[in-house]
Amino acid sequence: MAMKGSAARNGLSKIQTHNDSSNKDGICHDDSSPTVKAQTIDELHSLQKKRSTPNTPIKGNQGTAFGTISEEERQKQQLQSISASLASIKRETGPKVVRGDPATRTTQVPKVSPVEYHVPTIVVTDSSLKFTHVLYNLSPAELYEQAIKYEKGSFIASSGALATLSGAKTGRAPRDKRVVKDEQTEKELWWGKGSPNIEMDEHTFLVNRERAVDYLNSLDKVFVNDQFLNWEPENRIKVRIVSARAYHSLFMHNMCIRPTPEELENFGDPDFTIYNAGQFPCNRYTHYMTSSTSIDLNLARREMVILGTQYAGEMKKGLFGVMHYLMPKRQILSLHSGCNMGKDGDVALFFGLSGTGKTTLSTDHNRYLIGDDEHCWSDNGVSNIEGGCYAKCIDLSREKEPDIWNAIKFGTVLENVVFDEHTREVDYIDRSVTENTRAAYPIEYIPNAKIPCVGPHPKNVILLACDAFGVLPPVSKLSLAQTMYHFISGYTALVAGTEDGIKEPQATFSACFGAAFIMMHPTKYAAMLAEKMQKHGATGWLVNTGWSSGSYGRGSRIKLAYTRKIIDAIHSGSLLNAEYHKTGVFGLEIPTEVEGVPSEILDPINTWSDKQAHKDTLLKLAGLFRNNFETFTNYKIGEDNKLTEEIVAAGPIF
Repeated sequence: MAMKGSAARNGLSKIQTHNDSSNKDGICHDDSSPTVKAQTIDELHSLQKKRSTPNTPIKGNQGTAFGTISEEERQKQQLQSISASLASIKRETGPKVVRGDPATRTTQVPKVSPVEYHVPTIVVTDSSLKFTHVLYNLSPAELYEQAIKYEKGSFIASSGALATLSGAKTGRAPRDKRVVKDEQTEKELWWGKGSPNIEMDEHTFLVNRERAVDYLNSLDKVFVNDQFLNWEPENRIKVRIVSARAYHSLFMHNMCIRPTPEELENFGDPDFTIYNAGQFPCNRYTHYMTSSTSIDLNLARREMVILGTQYAGEMKKGLFGVMHYLMPKRQILSLHSGCNMGKDGDVALFFGLSGTGKTTLSTDHNRYLIGDDEHCWSDNGVSNIEGGCYAKCIDLSREKEPDIWNAIKFGTVLENVVFDEHTREVDYIDRSVTENTRAAYPIEYIPNAKIPCVGPHPKNVILLACDAFGVLPPVSKLSLAQTMYHFISGYTALVAGTEDGIKEPQATFSACFGAAFIMMHPTKYAAMLAEKMQKHGATGWLVNTGWSSGSYGRGSRIKLAYTRKIIDAIHSGSLLNAEYHKTGVFGLEIPTEVEGVPSEILDPINTWSDKQAHKDTLLKLAGLFRNNFETFTNYKIGEDNKLTEEIVAAGPIF
């Protein structure tokens, strides 16, 4: 029987294709999509990951350091800089470094000599024969992969965030933090009673630095972040973080300002370097060491060494301390504060210790968020130091803090939280690991964040206190001297634990609302604050978010709705036009009326049924203020000391 179509040699008809005229080889194939350009599975996987290519325009002779060199030379200089960062002091040489993950088969070990500045001056160990692989400025996705593969305790939560553990340390270790005391810092920094600065010498720092660098160089790979601090371009600081954990690298990726590809190509050498060898303990027999943990700052060398703690917050707060040193030397005020801006450009600074409502009150959907924690005030205005937020997660709920809740997604680091084994849903109430659970995320994850995070000069400086004694007014307008006094005091009052039945308030004072991080004497920062407020016409306010009608246990806490009305009146400027009268003892100016707030609560004495109890409690708090301030009266400002005397006079009189 005859068959239709052309017959093949085996007698079967040839299969017709869509375009048989061009199908000269007669092979049947699916031509609905292009053929993959790979011959093996490995080649296919290599095509899956698109290589990033530099896109900085060549700027000729006026370009930056890398603008006129080849890509090969640029990468060589970048590796030289990283190798120099990891150099041993004694050997004066950096390790052999190469970019890439040692676990990836496509990593090419260069056939050239290792990147070194000097010939080693002593015999070295086998570490001189190996390459240290540098995982440089990895993306969040790449860091997720590294953490999940190699770091025990790292998981992807149901929200998409990276849940991880910081090990035995779940908070900062202030008693193990030290600063090198040399001829310069001895004169510039605040030392002695009340100071957070615990001294160490140069030699001990170098011993710990060598221990950290040797540990990092012994690893097959290290993570290197090159990033910025301070959103104001002319005053930004270049920082390099060398760490052994993907978690730490992602944390700093979120918390520091992320360079653009162009900025990264031209980064050059850092202004400050962190060596995070937190998995490795310090040597307890080393001078000054009191435990296996040591966090060391050397301001002359512009370096920080971390040993014996994997808590990521040490890096964030360590750099904040550095900014508290570097910025005032440029006549820029560094501040531990929140900052937001109205649609008309009016900026407000919020200071307050834990429990005062700083986060709640500075987060306002009708205003732009410049930052939640660390800022600079220069001649140009305010700028956020950081590129991210580090929020507390304990008892977090979508209803109370929707912005933070929604920011916990892919790219966010969740520290020490507890989650369901199967669903990976986080239980924010669970304190099994620690009460100090945290989330670190880029600031752009907040919907009303102002990018870039800069603003004009502040109009209002708001000092928040949760006064559990119940004697401070809900709002007071401060003079410049009073602003300095209360800024230096950094007061709030917390309720004591109730396990043993004690319910009396406990006064807490933290200089400049962040004593743990300041480097110079608090009076220096206060004087700079007053100078800038006076120059730019800012007003100081003291806002009590604590108790009224009596102390804790007898009175009641001031309603948040009333406090928000007060803050709104400050932002709008209407509170400046109110009538005021002065209180006794603290000499505070109290408005007689605030829209939306019952007038009787504006003066605390009106709400106390026992007037004598009010007076006694007021005098008790005044005494606590006076006792705390004695720490600062020995510091003199100026030759005639008038400013110091003016600040002291602005305190309570009784």
